[in-house]
Amino acid sequence: MVTFADIEAARERISGPVYYSPCPPSIPLSEITGMEIFCKLDNLQRTGSFKERGARNALSQLSAGQQKRGVIAASAGNHAQALAYQGKLLGIPATVVMPKFSPLVKVTNCEKLGATVVLHGKDFSEAKAHAHEMAKEKGLAYVDGYDDPAIIAGQGTMGLEIVEQVPNLDAVIVPVGGAGLIAGVALAVKTLRPNVKIVAVEAENVASFSAALEVGKPTKIAMHPTLADGLAIPQVGSNAFQIARPLVDLVLTVTEEHIALAILRLVELEKSVVEGAAATPLAACMSGKLKELAGKRVVLLLCGGNIDPNVLSRVIERGLVADGRLGRFTAIISDRPGGLADLAAQIASTGASIKQVVHDRAFASSDVSAVNVLCTVETRNHQHLAEVRAQLKSRGVKTYDSK
Repeated sequence: MVTFADIEAARERISGPVYYSPCPPSIPLSEITGMEIFCKLDNLQRTGSFKERGARNALSQLSAGQQKRGVIAASAGNHAQALAYQGKLLGIPATVVMPKFSPLVKVTNCEKLGATVVLHGKDFSEAKAHAHEMAKEKGLAYVDGYDDPAIIAGQGTMGLEIVEQVPNLDAVIVPVGGAGLIAGVALAVKTLRPNVKIVAVEAENVASFSAALEVGKPTKIAMHPTLADGLAIPQVGSNAFQIARPLVDLVLTVTEEHIALAILRLVELEKSVVEGAAATPLAACMSGKLKELAGKRVVLLLCGGNIDPNVLSRVIERGLVADGRLGRFTAIISDRPGGLADLAAQIASTGASIKQVVHDRAFASSDVSAVNVLCTVETRNHQHLAEVRAQLKSRGVKTYDSK
């Protein structure tokens, strides 16, 4: 079992090579959540995530012989990058096995950091099995990204920093995938501040920690696509679960819609780019499931910023849709001259902006004088979109929802 002393020792080992990240208050996030929000910005680490803490602690404790032979790990991306970077600083060769469909930005970054990248398997479990096979064949040390005791102790250093940075702390909200982060952070925070609430948040499509709690031990779950790819672990670590289970006060899940909206809010309000996993703490605050934290001093762990730019653009659009700021509907209008102009004028009169219109004649009604127009509009919120639809209805234009 990892102890508080192990976390303190880890802090000494990683001091310097790992960034002591800031934890500033956020006025805009506090305003939208009703809590006093602080953001622990570990997305500012050199490789963009908290994983450097555990990687450095684990690598620095290897024997000289093992350091020369090198290490290997399976990772969806962040652990791989951390291992590659910290391995490079220590002169330790690193091999990382990643699922074939890992975010391209994470694959590219690992290669730039000097790691040998092997793409194998359709998901993390297949990549991990292959990494263990390679470890045996080549004499490499397998460094588990979330269940190795040295990794858990390293991640716990974030908890030490949070307690120092935020006096009179009431709660810490931690994303959970393999549970290594919450195990370390919860142990550090609860040791120093026993009354602080530890809130675990998962993406509902990959809720492996909740599944483990239900049966009392780590159990494998079916994986579903999620924006929080960093949390997509089919089974929590046994060491991590054993440590975290008695220390976590509340566990909740968030939807993909809330994650997308949280990413958008962080970009707009906090000027921070984070990946889906790191957005889940804010998603939890916006979900309405944490009303007991109203007015409390709450730390959100923005623990990773490695989101594919292509995915980011799609997520922002999805967040705009969830926010009611981007809407789509089909309007049935006259196909005679002036029909489209009148539609545009009516939409403009409400203050909405037309982003795209697409005519659909082939699949319109049997009335050959009418045409379906698929409209994508920019609005202020859901109410504004409803006002646009109401204005069109008042002018005799039929509309219906489009997916």
